Amino acid sequence: MNWRALMDVALHEAHAAADAEEAPIGAALFDSSGKLIASAHNGPIALNDPTAHAEVLCLRRAASALNNYRLPGTILAVTLEPCLMCVGAILHARVSGVIFGATDPKRGALVSNLEGHSLSFSNHRLWQVGGIMEKECASVLQQFFRSRRKNR
Repeated sequence: MNWRALMDVALHEAHAAADAEEAPIGAALFDSSGKLIASAHNGPIALNDPTAHAEVLCLRRAASALNNYRLPGTILAVTLEPCLMCVGAILHARVSGVIFGATDPKRGALVSNLEGHSLSFSNHRLWQVGGIMEKECASVLQQFFRSRRKNR
């Protein structure tokens, strides 16, 4: 499977988030053949919802599209390593694997601060691959926050 092609969709969503003045994080969910099921970008500000992370919104849209709260056999592409809340949602949805761009040393819960993909108390395991288009994903975040600091 072409991880870059999957990440391109998530990166497009990250740019849409930046345009909406949200933290530029994007997510896209694909079936096992690489067909897009759903995509989303961060929306906590616009939606007044602290849970409106790109991953959660993407999972909600996919579950609605598939009429199933379980999403087995799917691959989630996300531009930034998911946080603890998002890892929990990913595990509950039974997503098969996650690819992500940049690591998140402060809040990342897949590899940076927690091995969320293989929690001993979880009855679901998923695979993960990080560093996909890492420079591009990190650059969107860096530019966004640099711009915000400059405009204060």
